[in-house]
Amino acid sequence: MKTRPGLTVDKIAQAAAALADEVGFEGVTLSALARSFGVKDASLYSHVKNIQDVRTRVALLAAEEMSAELAVAIAGRSAEDALVAFADTYRAFALRYPGRYAATQMRLDLEQIADEKGFVRNIELTYAVLRAYDLEEPDLTDAVRFMRSTFHGFINIESAGGFGHPRNLDESWRKTVAAVHSVLRQWPRTKAA
Repeated sequence: MKTRPGLTVDKIAQAAAALADEVGFEGVTLSALARSFGVKDASLYSHVKNIQDVRTRVALLAAEEMSAELAVAIAGRSAEDALVAFADTYRAFALRYPGRYAATQMRLDLEQIADEKGFVRNIELTYAVLRAYDLEEPDLTDAVRFMRSTFHGFINIESAGGFGHPRNLDESWRKTVAAVHSVLRQWPRTKAA
């Protein structure tokens, strides 16, 4: 099968990630990607299975990029300092790369991606931040869900321009992160059975 020289799976994933940041994650199509490379749609099928394959690759790429930034941000920090660094980096990534961030929220088949370093590292870093709060399962999973949904909710509303009040968003973000810290310190513990 003849393919365009230089066209690779990695280049397709990078182009799809850039396109997602430009037009939104759901706006990424094989036709749009093919146009960006100056090829016909069929040329992409020798590298990727379908649009779901492309979107999964964008999610994994984004997880790897986000993990790299989070790792640098929280290195040498613990407790509230680590939480603030994690939160600020998480928010900055989401606002700078909205399409990639949306890809990181995609539900993925855990068995299929278990060996993907960026995805696994993202999970490890999230749990590392919460280690200082001395939580054990199932409280740890509940706390991760609480933290992630709080940050995600704020970021989604901010991205959509939904905060209409003139109050400075950065100040509100700092209060939100401080509130997450307070809740984690006082997390209601599950009693042993």
